[in-house]
Amino acid sequence: MLNIFDDSSSKFCNQVSRRNFIKIGAFGLGGLNLPQLLKAEQQTGKINSHKSIIMIYLPGGPPHQDMYDIKMDAPVEIRGEFSPIATNVPDIRISEQLPRIARLADKCVFVNSLVGSIGQHASFQCMTGHSSNNQPAGGWPELGSALSHLKGDPRATSPAYVNLSPQMQHTPYNFGKNSFLGMSHTPFNPNGEMKGDMTLNGITLDRLKDRKSLLRSFDQFRRDADNSGAMQGLDSFNEQAFGVLTSGRLVEALDVSKEDPAVRDRYGKGTSRKQGDAAPRLNEQFLLARRLVEAGARVVTLSYSFWDWHGSNFKHARENFPDFDQAITALIEDLHQRGMAEDTTVIAWGEFGRTPMINNNGGRDHWPRVCNALLACGGMKTGQVIGTTDRLGGEAENRPVHFQEVFATLYRNMGIDVQQVTLPDHAGRPQYLVDSGYHPLPEVI
Repeated sequence: MLNIFDDSSSKFCNQVSRRNFIKIGAFGLGGLNLPQLLKAEQQTGKINSHKSIIMIYLPGGPPHQDMYDIKMDAPVEIRGEFSPIATNVPDIRISEQLPRIARLADKCVFVNSLVGSIGQHASFQCMTGHSSNNQPAGGWPELGSALSHLKGDPRATSPAYVNLSPQMQHTPYNFGKNSFLGMSHTPFNPNGEMKGDMTLNGITLDRLKDRKSLLRSFDQFRRDADNSGAMQGLDSFNEQAFGVLTSGRLVEALDVSKEDPAVRDRYGKGTSRKQGDAAPRLNEQFLLARRLVEAGARVVTLSYSFWDWHGSNFKHARENFPDFDQAITALIEDLHQRGMAEDTTVIAWGEFGRTPMINNNGGRDHWPRVCNALLACGGMKTGQVIGTTDRLGGEAENRPVHFQEVFATLYRNMGIDVQQVTLPDHAGRPQYLVDSGYHPLPEVI
């Protein structure tokens, strides 16, 4: 990782505060290849446009039956404390705690019958679409890494894959890991912590014009890292890091203080305090994601709050739902108003759902048999619910939707045919993006 400081004043030369210094992940500046890009776009009819994805991970597993699938006919010990309200789409009703989403339901897709969860308290399945068991050598790549490989532009001065998540206490929640695609396709993370941090002592942004000084500053880091074999692709990193730092485009995107105050107010603040053993409830991450997409990122991921509510489920919901409601709707509205809705797909989901039965502590426990997801934009047919659960909200009753179908849809929205495009693993064998038999959701096409 690369930390650039300006010791001459309280701000960088581009007026970004020293406290907001940029950390460039040495292994996170993906987008070094363009394999199969033209073929993939031609097959789907989406030609050379800047498609992107914003993925909002809700660590811990949100309570699906208290959000978009309230069961008023269930006993009170299952139904809970919330009532459904009407939305701006006839016959769609969601939680009274999500009134902004209700007013924007025509721009959303509610997947209420998501199945296939492997039941792990981890981000892996949300990020890769795959089980963490029986992986190919090197491990499955995350969505952002795959799209960095397939859609990244080696001339870009913004990374293809950006991960805004902080380091979370529960280790399996964290993502941004290496895979068989190599370190050059792991994400740039301005908030993360990586081993082998490097500080370019004495190198300010003004002095970055001197390429020789920059490269000399890498020398010790190169030797140390080469000893562990970790610096495969360092030359590509050098080129990309230098381009990013000298362009200022990424720096500008990360500085939300430059955004219109009225827009910032629409997104709200949330709280910077970490929730449980997961992430803060930072609404401005949603705004930052939009700014990064505008700056050229193909995939932006973020983690929002903590949803593992084994106790006081409804108290926690009343604290979290309003902030989430404000942030996600501000993002969707912003994308539509800026003409970005056709090209930018938004998805918000967690690793599993919660038990129908409320426990003795007023909470809901882990329930991998069914969960939900919220999709928006991306050129999809919105204003609909896909799938239903049974009377108790415990099983997918109609139209179960597998995690891999959602991934097939995300790839399709990026202009990629999952039946044709493959990724080369460590041995050079082609690996399909999703398993055989899974296709994009026909309902949204």
